[in-house]
Amino acid sequence: MKELSQQQLQDKYQEQTESFAVFLFTPFCGTCQVTERMLDIIMTMQPGLPLYKSNINFLPQISREWQITSVPCIVIVERGKEKQMLYRMQSVDELYRKLLPLCSK
Repeated sequence: MKELSQQQLQDKYQEQTESFAVFLFTPFCGTCQVTERMLDIIMTMQPGLPLYKSNINFLPQISREWQITSVPCIVIVERGKEKQMLYRMQSVDELYRKLLPLCSK
């Protein structure tokens, strides 16, 4: 998973040339670390998945604009659709099913 800065993430969001997901985290959040391990498993199964990560501590503008309420948060951005926020990461299987459609777009 490539880590994006605030500027890189804003650019990617505004371009919207592809659908993608971004995992928002903080470094000392235990639940975020568990979620990142689950996402690493998914990335092993689907290496072409357009999934990025960003430390929310360095995204003050995006966290306000997107109204991020807590971490971990996975934001799914699809062209022509409203952003989808995932705050509950129950299992690898559930996350896989939510993120898999991004591979075909």
